[in-house]
Formats: sequence, structure tokens, C-alpha cells
Amino acid sequence: MAHTRISMYQPPNIDPTQAAIAYGCRALPKLNEELQSEDLLTRQKALMALCDLMHDPEHIYVAIGTGCLESLRVLLKDTNPLVRIKATEVLSIMATHNVGRQGFLEHEIIASLSFLLNDSQMACRMNTHLAFKHLAQLPSGALGIVNSGLIPSLVLQLHTEHESIQEILLDTLASCLLEDANEALASRAVPFLKEMLLSHNNNIRTKAAATLTAVSIPLEGKRQVWQYDVIPILVHLLRDLVEEVQANAAGALMYATVTTEGKYAALDAEAIRPLLNLLSSGLTKARLNAIKALTMLAEAPEGRKFLQAHVPIFRSLELDHSEAVRRAAQVAIKVIEWKP
Repeated sequence: MAHTRISMYQPPNIDPTQAAIAYGCRALPKLNEELQSEDLLTRQKALMALCDLMHDPEHIYVAIGTGCLESLRVLLKDTNPLVRIKATEVLSIMATHNVGRQGFLEHEIIASLSFLLNDSQMACRMNTHLAFKHLAQLPSGALGIVNSGLIPSLVLQLHTEHESIQEILLDTLASCLLEDANEALASRAVPFLKEMLLSHNNNIRTKAAATLTAVSIPLEGKRQVWQYDVIPILVHLLRDLVEEVQANAAGALMYATVTTEGKYAALDAEAIRPLLNLLSSGLTKARLNAIKALTMLAEAPEGRKFLQAHVPIFRSLELDHSEAVRRAAQVAIKVIEWKP
């Protein structure tokens, strides 16, 4: 005879740490209500559920429309560490999608997140920096970070934060400084980046060189790179074991050698030979940056004289598969063969 029995065990694939998600279009409005609950456990479970949903851009769009961003802004100030960590995690996931980044700008999330840059919880700071990194991938997002006045704080954290966060910070700054590098230059970004170029961490060296490239675009940046004696270090990195470091170092030299002081500092550091070696690199970026840096050095009589014997190398690059490399090689040949 059959008996009706109720199992003492939960059904499979049920996460007790997450809030139950309502059906259909009611899901996100219900979670938003739970985010505003006075009960701590309810808020925590709602945030856990929201983390999963925010991987879908359509859910992000609905969440913004139902007021979830406003609720998350409030939770960023919550006294419970887990709530702050999960709130920043939700925002960092939202920032990976364009609709989420636009929502950040429209709802002024940057200012709210900025208060967590010095949070006692490392996971909270990590999520905050990830959100800024993703936001900065959008030019308007990078400009939003710059306009918020956060650049001096971000530059200072290059010196104080954990290595894993420093890597994220460098990505954020590299994007932001392409929009405006003035505040970073006024905040001693170049000396901090110089120190990071000597890091034992391959990722930090790579990203520091990329950020230095961005900060070297304005004239003041070029001047500071020369003034703080960064050029010899960049020349040293042209021989780094990591190809991406070599390519980014060549990129920074490409801008730093625009000025006369930069040209002669690079020539004194014997930059020409390692740059010539990069012309055979497998990385298109490395070849392109090296050609452009050598073109800058060829504008000095000493550099032009040395490079005249190496014109055949540049002619061979006129057949490169990259159109940008071919054009750069043609320009380099004209500069090297120019006669007063």
C-alpha cells in the first residue's frame, strides 16, 4: 500500500542563502522590495539572488527601471560588511554591460561608490575598483570618473593598495588618463608609475607601462617622464622577458621622445638597438610602437645617422600584414633618408 511521505530534505539545486525569485516580471520588483527590508537576512538573500540575475543585460535594464540602483546606493552605506560586499559585487557585474554603465552615469553611482575606496573589507574595495575599471571602458564613463575628482585618490592608492587591486587600478587609470591626464600629473602619477615599472609582477609592469603611455600624451606628461628619469627604465624594459611589457615600453617611449630632451635621453640610454630588435616582434603593437619611437629618434641628427644603415629593415616592413605598420615604416624611411 502506498504511503504519502514528505521528505525532510530540500529539493535539489536550491540555494538557502538566496531569496526565492518571484515568477516572470514580478521577480525584480520583489527583489527590490527585499533590498529595502529592515531584516538583515532578507537584504543579504536578495543581494545574493540579484548577483545571479545581473549577468543578463535585459535583467539589468529592468532592474534600473524598477529602482534597484537607488536601493543599492543605500546599501553601500550599510553597517553590515556582507551587505556592502554583495552590493558592490552586484554593481561590478552590472558595469560589465553597456546598459549598466549608462545607468551608473544617469544615477550618479560613481560618487556613492567612491566612499568605499577605503572600506575596511578588501573584497568590498576589490568590487568597487572592478566596477570603476569596467565603467572606464566607456569613454563617457572614464570622463565621469575624471569629473568626479577621483583621480588623485586613485593615484595615491597605487602606492598603498594590495597588488591584486593595483592591477585593476592601473587599467582604470590608463582609460581615464586618455580623457584627461592633468589631475594625475599634478598628483605625482609619474613617480608612482616609475616605481611600478620595476615590479617583480609581470602584470603590474605591463599595465604600468601602458598607463605611462597614456600619461605621456600631453606635453606636461612628456616633460615629467624626462624630468623623473623614467626613460632609462623604459629602455631597460625593451629587453623584458614579457613581450607585452616590451610593446608598452616602446609605446611610452614613442610619446616621451617627441620632445628634444626625451630624444636625447633615449639616445643616451642607447634605445635604438633594442627598438630595432622589436621590429621583428610577433606582436603588431610592438612593431608599430618601435617604428614610431625610432622615427622620433631619427629626427635627431645622431639618431638619423645611426639608422641610415638599417633602412633595409624598414623597407621589409613595407610588406607587413598590418596596414598601420606599413604606413609607419614608410614615414620612418622618409625621416631617416631626409637630408637638410
